[in-house]
Amino acid sequence: MNHATPPPRDVRDVYGRRYRIGEDARELTGHPRRWQLWAAWACMVAISPLQYSFGTAAPVLQDGRGWGAVSTMWLLAIFVACQALIAIPAAWAQRVRRATPTQLVVAGGVFAAIGLATLAHADNYPLVVLGYAVLGGAGAGLVYAACITTAARWFPDRRTATIGLVTGGFALGAVPSIALLTIFQSTGGQRAVFDVTALVAVLVVLIAGGVLKDPPQHWWPAEIDAQAWAIDRKLNRSIPHNLPAVRHYRPAEAMRTGALPLMWLLLAISTALSLFGIAFVVSYAVTVELGVAVAGFAAGMLAAVNGLGRSLAGHLSDRLGRRRVLAAVLMVEGFAHVGLVIAGEAGAGSAFVLCAMFAGLGGGAFYAIMSNLVLEFFGENSLLQNQAILYSAKAAGGLVGVGVAASLVAAVGYRPLFLGAGLLGVLTALTVRFLKQPGRPALPVRPQLGTPVAGSGE
Repeated sequence: MNHATPPPRDVRDVYGRRYRIGEDARELTGHPRRWQLWAAWACMVAISPLQYSFGTAAPVLQDGRGWGAVSTMWLLAIFVACQALIAIPAAWAQRVRRATPTQLVVAGGVFAAIGLATLAHADNYPLVVLGYAVLGGAGAGLVYAACITTAARWFPDRRTATIGLVTGGFALGAVPSIALLTIFQSTGGQRAVFDVTALVAVLVVLIAGGVLKDPPQHWWPAEIDAQAWAIDRKLNRSIPHNLPAVRHYRPAEAMRTGALPLMWLLLAISTALSLFGIAFVVSYAVTVELGVAVAGFAAGMLAAVNGLGRSLAGHLSDRLGRRRVLAAVLMVEGFAHVGLVIAGEAGAGSAFVLCAMFAGLGGGAFYAIMSNLVLEFFGENSLLQNQAILYSAKAAGGLVGVGVAASLVAAVGYRPLFLGAGLLGVLTALTVRFLKQPGRPALPVRPQLGTPVAGSGE
């Protein structure tokens, strides 16, 4: 006897949030939803060498091609700016033009491979700016935006940890190439490493990117009671520390609250500090005569912990509160930069590597936390646009934390900049306390549970 599958239905929770239930991921994609998570993670791993391996490659690039240290680092700064700014048109393509994750990821992966190949073979500086910094940066941004959006939509019940895991792949995937670049300290060896990573990037995005598919809007896993999840602390570990948005804010409204501009400033500063460490930890280690091996090991551990720590920070933010954990990881990032100076000047290689690990932990964890704060502050109706505005702060962070910093390093050296970065990180952590959820009075958290969302309709 045939049993017709009941049609999906929409339900609302006590806050007015919509959930589409009744559809299994296997029915929609042919696979369990974890396939979407790991496919997105694999794509992020594949493009990781574009950003996180650059600092290790920079000494050979600047000496072998005659560009100089400052011009070489501006390549990474422009790359980061292009990667961040493409988030806005990517959000428009997903929401308005209905571009699929596969289309964005494959296109981005091809551009990323072009960027790696250009970095491997082109000696002409303007050509590398175009191929690596602009095309490679835009490609990495397309992959990044599509992967975190799709993975988060399939795991709305574990959104922060999911974003942390997927974005963590963007750092973790660079560890093998960092190791190879440390071993093969020559122009020919560097070209071989970038050629291999370009080939891997194309293959992975074609295979894993083809798996990616967005669920229907407001989709929710059928095995979890959505209405109970919204209020039951046993099901939802983020209760009571993280409250949903009071109402849905369009981008212009979110900007007028003052919360989104403050979040943008915090992300710009945090990103600048993180990228400063990624870009200069290798050259600083070599400058203080810790050796190439220690420099490469520090860069590899920084990238590894940067990637692995994001999901952990997401879990902790569910249980302890987003702002509390955000302030903690930014404080760690600040003190780690000071620690790098102390260890470097003392010639303590093991301590330098340890501080690089803490710099990676603090320099990656804030991404997933702030991404989820956008949802919890401004609602889901304009989530893509509001997140794109926030992520554009990384462009400013890249230009200042890498490009401007390279010019300052040439003028005053590494020590004052690492110490200044540490102080700025501590001040940024203290500023998090001024980040308040729009429209919610300054009351204790628990009495606010059950406050409905205004204007929850589409």
